[in-house]
Amino acid sequence: MCGLAGLIDFTRSTTRDGLLGAATDMANALQHRGPDSAGVWVDEEVGVALSHRRLSIIDLSAAGHQPMVSSDGERVLVYNGLVYNFAELRTELESAGRRFTGRSDTEIILAAITEWGLEAAVSRFIGMFAFALWDRRQRQLHLVRDRLGIKPLYYGSLQANTGSSLGAGLFAFGSELKAFRAHRSFDQPINREALTLFMQRNCISAPHSIYRGIYKLPPGHLLTISLEDREIPASRPYWTL
Repeated sequence: MCGLAGLIDFTRSTTRDGLLGAATDMANALQHRGPDSAGVWVDEEVGVALSHRRLSIIDLSAAGHQPMVSSDGERVLVYNGLVYNFAELRTELESAGRRFTGRSDTEIILAAITEWGLEAAVSRFIGMFAFALWDRRQRQLHLVRDRLGIKPLYYGSLQANTGSSLGAGLFAFGSELKAFRAHRSFDQPINREALTLFMQRNCISAPHSIYRGIYKLPPGHLLTISLEDREIPASRPYWTL
């Protein structure tokens, strides 16, 4: 179990130190998910920060450290979970000419997306996972959750008064709601509709969360955010039962 978090400042007014500090605080709120190491990646020019707390299982070395940058430098990944068939995918990718520096499935995910494209690669992943992928060339953030929703992933606009608007706000994501509460701009009221769902069903089902403006990515879905977006787009399914 690992923890991931991050944000996009659509105003691009946050300094590098500000992005670094905010992303670090969000990840540290998830330390219980990943006590072994921590990492942050920041691009001040576009206002993007990705952070990670790692629980080392498959590759205990620094070669499995996250955030992880692809071999071509175009993609950055923070990931939680396990792709069970990563060894088979690695063999196929090596046959296609890909070379690897470590033994982690994180590196396989990045190489598969680089080789086959995002949706084609995700459709071949068998396992439990949630990840955020920043595409530096396309200037897009992709959030992806496994088919059955075993691994959690939340997202939303941090300023409560902006709703789903992005032009004047901060977009954030995280493995748990604790990550959002660690950001100093967090000011979300309780979502009364979600509270009603909890009273009816004893749970809050996706895409709702207990906070207004913060959503749970549904199982088998992905969400793509571009820097040109002014509203949070709808997530889309890549798999259905």
